[in-house]
Parts: sequence; structure tokens; C-alpha cells
Amino acid sequence: MASSSASSSASALVHLPGPAPLGAPPGGWLRHPRTRRPRHATVRCSFAPVETARIKVVGVGGGGNNAVNRMIGSGLQGIEFYAINTDSQALINSQAQYPLQIGEQLTRGLGTGGNPNLGEQAAEESKEAIANALRDSDLVFITAGMGGGTGSGAAPVVAQISKEAGYLTVGVVTYPFSFEGRKRSLQASIFLCLKLVADIWVSDIYLICMYSLQALEALEKLERSVDTLIVIPNDKLLDVADENMPLQDAFLLADDVLRQGVQGISDIITIPGLVNVDFADVKAVMKNSGTAMLGVGVSSSKNRAQEAAEQATLAPLIGSSIEAATGVVYNITGGKDITLQEVNKVSQIVTSLADPSANIIFGAVVDDRYTGEIHVTIIATGFPQSFQKALLADPKGARLVEAKEKAASLAHKAAAAAVQQAPVSTWSRRLFT
Repeated sequence: MASSSASSSASALVHLPGPAPLGAPPGGWLRHPRTRRPRHATVRCSFAPVETARIKVVGVGGGGNNAVNRMIGSGLQGIEFYAINTDSQALINSQAQYPLQIGEQLTRGLGTGGNPNLGEQAAEESKEAIANALRDSDLVFITAGMGGGTGSGAAPVVAQISKEAGYLTVGVVTYPFSFEGRKRSLQASIFLCLKLVADIWVSDIYLICMYSLQALEALEKLERSVDTLIVIPNDKLLDVADENMPLQDAFLLADDVLRQGVQGISDIITIPGLVNVDFADVKAVMKNSGTAMLGVGVSSSKNRAQEAAEQATLAPLIGSSIEAATGVVYNITGGKDITLQEVNKVSQIVTSLADPSANIIFGAVVDDRYTGEIHVTIIATGFPQSFQKALLADPKGARLVEAKEKAASLAHKAAAAAVQQAPVSTWSRRLFT
């Protein structure tokens, strides 16, 4: 056994002439060149595969589901889409990859009938399923229309689950169109609410009056449950829409603005561009930043860079001055014809308006679909006032809330008196008993 071992060792050695060390053969031993160590050590590097941030968009309720469908149709990249609803029929019509029915025991596959309490209870019933759907996320967008039942009630619950799991959670929601005309007095607003739809049941008038109040309450809850909340007041869209725009197109416009808000952030992270931004940078700006404002600009003119930037910074949806923001995320998108000078022009305009101490993150993306155009999306974050406080601080906003409260009170009394005389659904009766 020993000789075999010696033979094996000897086979790896070379006998060389010359003086031999003590105990060695006359020629000495030297390791075979095959086993000689190189003069310089070899450094081997092992790189972990680069993983992109996992982004999910969750549409909650009818408005959120519609917004998700529009995002999917626009070709957003690198995103997983989820649709959450109590209404099983609505989920059948959803284009989302992952539909999720909530509150099966509570609503039996039906809607919530505009009752946010039912929407909240449905989400609570399905908390485990929601948590499983959100698992392993990095960034979760929650989109919904405020004022309805499922969107208003369930969206804050979904947001809370996401944030508690440690995911960056961003709410992108619409605030409903107001039934109040801009130049109408308080009394006219109340009258309008009561006379708005004379051909429907009185109980439904009550629901219309309560819609905006429910939206305000939902916004308060949602703001406490997300890192960043982007609110798109649908009334603001009237400032940029054609006055003859059909109602259906107005709601499509609202969905498209939701899409632009999501895409403006996700493209920076998911699409390799002229200027690449790390997800950690975006997270640093948007984590626990509170209310955010959205500005969007598009131009294809000769001075398209300047025009798109000015549109975005002056957009009605910005709502507050960028100067007051502690963080700004903006994205520049154009075709292959976009130039460095144009990117620089947009950056100069945006940064000149922002606070010098603000944390500013920007990305520049090339997308062949936008050849000849430049799109600028600005997300301004970290305002000192919440959306609710800012609304109430505005005299017009305060009058609006007061009008809705008085209108709701009158409508509730009228509905309570007439509810037994009109054929209303069971859930509507529960509102008055």
C-alpha cells in the first residue's frame, strides 16, 4: 500500500540533475510543471445576475380595473398586472394577468353597491390571498377610483398589506368629477344635487351626493397606508379637455393620466435608457413621501423639448408648486431622434423650478413609438400638507366640501322618506335602516 502511494507521488515529480537535498535522490525533486503555481495569482470574479425591480400594478374596483386594462393596451413593459374586485363578472372582462376576487363569502360574487364599508370588509376577508398576490414585490402601484365601494374601501387595505410587507407602495388614484359647476353658488350646488337626475330613484340621488364625501374619506385612509399618493382630480382634466368631449372620452382621459403616472415612474426603472436610474434612487425619493403631484407634457413642435417641459411644470394636475416639493422624479421619453440638447433643455427647466435642496431623480428613455415627440412626466413628492388639508385650505375646496355635506344631508332626508316607495336594491335599503 505504501509503495503504491510512493509510486503515485513519484509520478508527479521530475528528477533533475544537480546536488540533492538531504534524504532526496541524487538529482533532487521538483514538482511537475503541471502543478507549479503561477508567478502571479489569478483573480476570479463571480458576479451575481442583475435583477430588475419587480413591479406590480394592482387595479382595485371598477375604476382601477378599467385603468389596468388601459395600461395593458398601451403596452407598458416589465410590469405584472393584477385586478382586484368583489364583482366576478367584472373580473371576467379584465385583461389583467392575475385577477383576484375578494370577499366571496361577503358579497357572493356581486359588487359592493357603492358601499366602502363592504369593500373594506371584503378586502379584510381576503387578506391572505392579497398578501400572496403581492409577495416578492419591490414596487407596488395601487390604482383605483375614489368614491365607489370597492375602490374606496378595499384600496387602503391592499396598500396597508403592501407597505407592511416592506414594498415601496404608491397610490395612483382619481378623485371623482364634481357635480358642482365652477361658478355656481352654494345654494345652486345643493339644488343641482337634488335635481341632477330627476328620472332616477331618490335613493340613488343620495348615493350621488355621498360619492364625493366617500372619496375624501377614502383618500385620508389611503394616504396613511402608502409611501406616496398621487391624486388626479378629474375636474382638473376639464381644464385641458375639449369642452365638447363626450363623457366616455373624459373617463378614458382620466384612465390615460393614471397610465402616464405609472409609466413615468416604471419606465425609469425597467427600460434601459440614455440615463439609467437605479431602483434604490427612486425608492429614496418616494419612500414615506406622502402626497405627490403629477405633471405631464407632450410636444412634437420645433421647440418640443421646451414646450413639453413647460406643459408638465404648469400642468393643472401638478396642483402645487414644484418649489414646495422635497423630492422630484421626472422622466423624458422620445424616439431615436431625441438629442442630448433636448434632454438638457428639459432638465434645465425642471431643476430651475425645484428647490435647490430637493432630491431630484431623472431618467431619459428612447422609445421608437414616440419618434417625433417628446414626453415629459414629473412626479413632485414630499409636500408639507396632505392632499386633504390642501383641499380644505383652498377656499374653493372648502366651499365644495361644505356644499357636499349640506347636499348630502338634504338628500339623505329625502331618500329616507321615499325609500319605501321606490324599488331599490337590498344594499340601498341597508343604508337607511
